[in-house]
Amino acid sequence: MNDKNQDRDVFTAIADPTRRTLLRLLADAEELPLHELTPHFQMGRTAVSKHLAILREAGLVADRKVGRETRYRLNAAPLQEIKDWVSFYEKFWYEKVALLKDLLGEE
Repeated sequence: MNDKNQDRDVFTAIADPTRRTLLRLLADAEELPLHELTPHFQMGRTAVSKHLAILREAGLVADRKVGRETRYRLNAAPLQEIKDWVSFYEKFWYEKVALLKDLLGEE
């Protein structure tokens, strides 16, 4: 983990498909309250809220109270760690494919 304020690993946080869907929904909106996120899943508000808590602990979601309602928004900055990790392997595969093309071109 790069950010010393993160309690939970970003990779662990996005490992669950429900949490990835939550991130996608939040990416498409400025802010969303729990009652607008819950209908997208076959689970109750409490379960969705627990997933949001995991995302919040990883720094991927921020929240703010508006009256009695909590609104959630995406904080995509921690996803840079994943992008960097994937980029390393992307470079690896580009090099291997180029080598394979060279080898096939020689035959």
